[in-house]
Amino acid sequence: MKKIILTAVFAMSLSTYAQVKVPAASPKIESEQVVGLTEIELEYARPGVKGRTVFGDMIPYGQIWRTGANENTKISFSDDVIIGGNHLPKGEYALYTIPEKDSWTVIFYSDTKSWGVPQNWDDKKIALKAGAKLSPTDFTEYLTIAVNPIDNNSGELVISWEKTKATVPFEVPTQKKALQSIEKGLNAGTSSARDYFLAAQYLYTEDIELKKAMEFIEQSVKMSDGETPFYVLRQKALIQAKLGDKKGAIETAQKSSEAAAKAGNKEYVRMNEQSIKEWSE
Repeated sequence: MKKIILTAVFAMSLSTYAQVKVPAASPKIESEQVVGLTEIELEYARPGVKGRTVFGDMIPYGQIWRTGANENTKISFSDDVIIGGNHLPKGEYALYTIPEKDSWTVIFYSDTKSWGVPQNWDDKKIALKAGAKLSPTDFTEYLTIAVNPIDNNSGELVISWEKTKATVPFEVPTQKKALQSIEKGLNAGTSSARDYFLAAQYLYTEDIELKKAMEFIEQSVKMSDGETPFYVLRQKALIQAKLGDKKGAIETAQKSSEAAAKAGNKEYVRMNEQSIKEWSE
């Protein structure tokens, strides 16, 4: 009996210390990207070309592809987004594609718990279908899926492998969320000079509600402790110029330059001098 027990213990000991570790055939990757104020997460396994012909051979045209290896490729959005003019609710989705020689269809599927393509595919679980624009790209050994911001309000989902790149543009509700945050934050009664500065800066950047932007930047100046920071004055000058008050913008830019020089910031001095020259013409 003791011999059996000792043998079992020895076998367990071997299983503990003899674990084989080799590189994964399709390395797994998780990534996060913020577009505007929307968080987008990706999780997928990256198969390699390994000398094979991928599209039209290993990945047949016209068939649903798992768009990765092993488990579902997953993508999640923290906000509702617009893809191909259609609404996709926030949440997590399995990402499938149907590659064709000249076009791809990208599918956002609500069931994320399958291993690859579900055996019992259910069209009712398709949250959204969108067309992808194809373009040639430099050779890519491992499948690469990325989310690239274009600006505060839009981005691209890009799938690259072998010599093919499929791109799907999307829109995010940044402006709506930002304006709600500004309204709520500045009405809270605890707003700081920085809060008013950020609100003014956003409105200026998006070129909306410029009169409000002017009110906010003036409030930031008013609330500044001691000397107004040069970057706040710079923002005020930019808003004044966009509102058509070039004389006021020049005066404010000169104050910003003086403050920037005092702070040792040559870049702001240069930008203000360039703007003053432009507004003086």
